[in-house]
Amino acid sequence: MDVAPDIMGYDRAIVIFSPDGRLFQVEYAREAVKKGTTAIGVVYDEGVVLVTTRKKSNVVMSGEKIAKVDDHIGIASAGLVADARILVDMARIKAQQNRLLYDEPITVKSMAKFLADRQQLYTQYAGVRPYGVSLLIGGYDLEPKLFETDPSGVMLEAKARAIGRNSDKINEALEKSYKKGMKFKDAVKMVIDLYNKHEKDLKITKDTFFGVKIDREGFKEIDVKELSKHGIKL
Repeated sequence: MDVAPDIMGYDRAIVIFSPDGRLFQVEYAREAVKKGTTAIGVVYDEGVVLVTTRKKSNVVMSGEKIAKVDDHIGIASAGLVADARILVDMARIKAQQNRLLYDEPITVKSMAKFLADRQQLYTQYAGVRPYGVSLLIGGYDLEPKLFETDPSGVMLEAKARAIGRNSDKINEALEKSYKKGMKFKDAVKMVIDLYNKHEKDLKITKDTFFGVKIDREGFKEIDVKELSKHGIKL
C-alpha cells in the first residue's frame, strides 16, 4: 500500500486518524490477514466445521491454524501465526476463568466478544500495533455458532465465512452456495470444493486437509477416514 509523503505522519501512529478518517496501521494489519492461509467456517445442522490446509512437510506449524480453546470452542486464524497464538492463549485462560468463576462453560458469543474487544484495544494506544490476524470462532453451546473478528476489533456472526488470502471470492461463493440446515457431509464438501476452486497454491488433498468439527459431543479433529465414510474423496 503506497502512502503519500504528506500523510506519513498519520502512518506512524495508530492513534492518529488521517484527514479522510483512516487508521493506516489497522489497514496494514488487514493486509497481513490477506496474505494468510485461507480458513473457512460453516454452520451445519448439528454443529460447526472449521477447515484450512497444512503443508505436508510442516504439519505441526500448520496445525496452529486451528486450535481448541475449550471442549466446545475452536478458533481458526489467518494472518500472523504468532499473533494468533497469543490470542488463543488468552482465549484458553478466559475459558478456564469462566468455568472457575461461574461453574459453567463460556458461551461462544462471549468468547468472540472477548477476543474482539482485545483486538480493538490494540487500535487505541501508541507504542503498540494491531494484531495482524483475523479469527473464526466456532462452537456449540445451545446451538452451533460462528463468529469472525478482524484486526480492527469488528465482530460478525455468520453461518458461513472465510478469512485469509482468498476470502473475498470464497465469501461471495458462500453467499450463493450456503443453505440453512445443511448436513455435515454437504457442508464439508461445499467447503472443499470452494477452497480448491479459489486456492491456487495449496489445494485440499488427503495430505493437506486439516479440519475440525464442534457439536454436542465437543471439539474433534476430522480425519480422512471420516470423510470417506461420508463419501467425500480427496
